[in-house]
Amino acid sequence: MSAWLARRGALAVGVDPTPGQLRIAREFQDEFELSFPLLRATGEHVPLRDGAFDLVISEYGAAVWADPYRRIPEAARLLRPGGELVFLGNSALLMMCVPDQDGIPATDRLLRPQFGMHRFEWPDDPTVEFHLGHGDWIRLLRENGFAIEDLIELRPPAGARSDYAFVTNEWARRWPCEEVWRARHQ
Repeated sequence: MSAWLARRGALAVGVDPTPGQLRIAREFQDEFELSFPLLRATGEHVPLRDGAFDLVISEYGAAVWADPYRRIPEAARLLRPGGELVFLGNSALLMMCVPDQDGIPATDRLLRPQFGMHRFEWPDDPTVEFHLGHGDWIRLLRENGFAIEDLIELRPPAGARSDYAFVTNEWARRWPCEEVWRARHQ
């Protein structure tokens, strides 16, 4: 995402907590002759100055693997007034319908409650994910000075293919499997 922005003239900074992802980013910078800072940090604590950015964006990454109750205040701190926060992650509905077992796709049944959604630990994966229901997202964003501009519920187009075992195209054509939030910092 940072490379896409940098090619369009933005002064981008790439942030990731893992050395492996940053190494790959540096390799791509060399391959495509791009140069912008890469910083090892979590979305919950970015050691950059307050109000330094017009845009904070996460396509999965921090949007899924950083605790939103720490990540959203950090994004608010980093943004200038009028700056925009954009993040993409799994939809709340998908998270209520996907089984705990790896490789088994989402069902047409609710398997977990919406109320109290926050921290997801999977039995076959050591990582922790974070997902909230829409009401919790709205409250959290507003408490941190954001006005919600849009919630885009994504749907695959006809003919799209997917290799993801946890959600089929058939499911995703009936219900949103991903959602993009856009919010403006006041």
